[in-house]
Amino acid sequence: MSTTDPIFETDFMREMLRQVRALDSYGVHDGKSVEQLLAPFVLSKEARSAIPILGDPDPVTLSRVRAFYNAIAVLIEKECGQMAVPLVHLSHEGFGRVIITVGKLLVLDRALRDAHRFGFESFSKMKTEADKQLSVALELAGRFPEVAGF
Repeated sequence: MSTTDPIFETDFMREMLRQVRALDSYGVHDGKSVEQLLAPFVLSKEARSAIPILGDPDPVTLSRVRAFYNAIAVLIEKECGQMAVPLVHLSHEGFGRVIITVGKLLVLDRALRDAHRFGFESFSKMKTEADKQLSVALELAGRFPEVAGF
């Protein structure tokens, strides 16, 4: 994939890039291309199965999980005009839950398993999954505006 790939021009992928850059507070990844910065989110089935699920998920993996759901929360906020707050809770075994609230409304609730192996088969599949979750969240916010704080 090259940076001229239209998928990198979508709101979601731009936000993912912002989230990843925000996590790089020391500028370690300055000068890297978009593909290089987002590459850790793409794992083949073979690469995923090679990752052991024993022990605590490493901080880099946890930051990828947070970046993905933070990007979705930002897009929810952008679309509905209300603050969307993500909460990621993972046990030391890599199991947990992600919720995103808008006002007092829970718009996204996802169980996480094997956070050690968090990733997608391609950038396209990552964007498709985010779009699906975004669509459900926005539909809920639209259906219950009084709870979402509109």
